[in-house]
Amino acid sequence: MQPVAVYNVLGVGVSALTLEQARDRVLGARDATRLGYVCATGAHGVSEAQDDPAVRRSLNAAWLNVPDGMPLVWLGRWHGHRSMTRVYGPDLMHAVCDAGRGVGLTHYFFGSAPGVPEQLRERLQQQLPGLQVVGTFSPPFRPLTDGEFAALRADVAAKRPDVFWVGLSTPKQELFMAERWQQLDTGLLIGVGAAFDLLSGRVRQAPRWIQHSGFEWLFRLCLEPRRLAPRYFRHLPLFALRVSAQLTGLRKYP
Repeated sequence: MQPVAVYNVLGVGVSALTLEQARDRVLGARDATRLGYVCATGAHGVSEAQDDPAVRRSLNAAWLNVPDGMPLVWLGRWHGHRSMTRVYGPDLMHAVCDAGRGVGLTHYFFGSAPGVPEQLRERLQQQLPGLQVVGTFSPPFRPLTDGEFAALRADVAAKRPDVFWVGLSTPKQELFMAERWQQLDTGLLIGVGAAFDLLSGRVRQAPRWIQHSGFEWLFRLCLEPRRLAPRYFRHLPLFALRVSAQLTGLRKYP
């Protein structure tokens, strides 16, 4: 495969890809082991990386760091990557699960609340007959204990999925993947945030026109104000100010 073009957003390298290109690269994980991990990053993740060097390292060490939000797509096009598109986490997950049926790709769902990974498996297998989901695991709302991770690691080693999907919040999922990817017998780990809740039907998705308008954050805020208001009201204004400083040359980022 050709190397992926990367552009800089506040010191974070973002992969300039279309959804189809990202899907095809993930399909290459079949029968591989420990290729790395994929982050689906938006303004929130890039903003978190400004405050936490560990988050920045985890994003920059990813096998792919795809643009999950429209602001990153607009910035990529401003950098000259005219053909790139949004690689929205739920769309990437659905596209890989769909196309992977033809090559026997196997999947493991790790994340969200108890029962959601199983609900997601059931719904996707109804939509995509032949989809192979070999395992599910809903972690506690805290770091895994050594014993819990040992059990997860043993289960993954027994099932050897091609793709290990991680449905946690940002930056929890990025830090988890950066720390653990070399210890799990899988081809790729892919962090897709709220995709588990959205694709399972547990949380309502924004209409497509809102997704492409850059205002999906407002739609989600209206649905979950208590959980999302602290995130959006802190990170989005800071992201806009920092990007403006980068584009005008007032501040340089590595």
